[in-house]
Amino acid sequence: MLDRINALAAEISALTASSAAEVEELRIKYLSKKGLVSALFNDFRTVPADQKREIGQAINDLKNLATDKINALRDALSCADSCDDTLDLTRSAAPIPLGTRHPLSIVREEIIDIFRRLGFTIAEGPEIEDDWHVFSALNFAEDHPARDMQDTFFINRMPDVLLRTHTSSVQARVMEHSEPPIRIICPGRVYRNEAISARAHCFFHQVEALYVDKNVTFADLRQTLLYFAREMFGPDTQIRLRPSYFPFTEPSAEMDISCDLCGGKGCSFCKGTGWVEILGCGMVDPNVLEACGIDSKVYTGFALGMGVERITNLKYRVKDLRMFSENDVRFLEEFTAAH
Repeated sequence: MLDRINALAAEISALTASSAAEVEELRIKYLSKKGLVSALFNDFRTVPADQKREIGQAINDLKNLATDKINALRDALSCADSCDDTLDLTRSAAPIPLGTRHPLSIVREEIIDIFRRLGFTIAEGPEIEDDWHVFSALNFAEDHPARDMQDTFFINRMPDVLLRTHTSSVQARVMEHSEPPIRIICPGRVYRNEAISARAHCFFHQVEALYVDKNVTFADLRQTLLYFAREMFGPDTQIRLRPSYFPFTEPSAEMDISCDLCGGKGCSFCKGTGWVEILGCGMVDPNVLEACGIDSKVYTGFALGMGVERITNLKYRVKDLRMFSENDVRFLEEFTAAH
């Protein structure tokens, strides 16, 4: 019987197949219930007792050999059908459309990158704030309109807990817990109780900057603003500072840039003035420094803040602010090549 087993082993080792159907025929021939290997198990009953162990082991090895051989033939044919040397197996099975960054994210990162080159670091804070960091520490009077419920979202009608109306609250927190020099930029989302329209929204995004150190002057502020404007809008951009009022800065100013559409000659975009307003700024009010534990007789500083939506409008001419939050894929796909 050993000769019969050895002959089948040699036969099985030499098996070949050119199709899946042939492989199945070989499986039936050798491994089915009526196959040649199964027939050996039936004949095993006639083997003398002293040879059963040797013959039994040989039959099991033959069965394993037949199983491995047929599986190998099946795998080889499967690979031949599916494998192609010219196919790049690292590619996805089907083209996947790539998404794009949101225009507000593109502009925010560009603003942050400009100020990073000036040595500013990012500071962040909570969107749910208290009255002290949003108003009191920033020199807002008790009867200031911003404290009214029609202008600010208060939490559960609690007078001291609200959604921040500006990222200046981050500046207050940093000044409370840091020693000058302080040079930070504060990007984030803010909330104001305004009717939603093409030109206004109840939430929007700001980027504010703060620099506090010894001997900081308005000239430092102006040079920083000029650098930012030319990096963001082009080397020929001019700036103009107009006196204004903010509770947390004194003196205060609003900054305009020369209209890049008409080159300052006047057009419908700049309403014929040749200038477009982009941000507010000023020297940090001494009362703010003192409220945050900084000696205003030793240190001075400047602060500035801008709306990211405003800057994005200037760069991409988006006329309706609602487009930024409606998740219209057609609108977002327009910025695929922006960065």
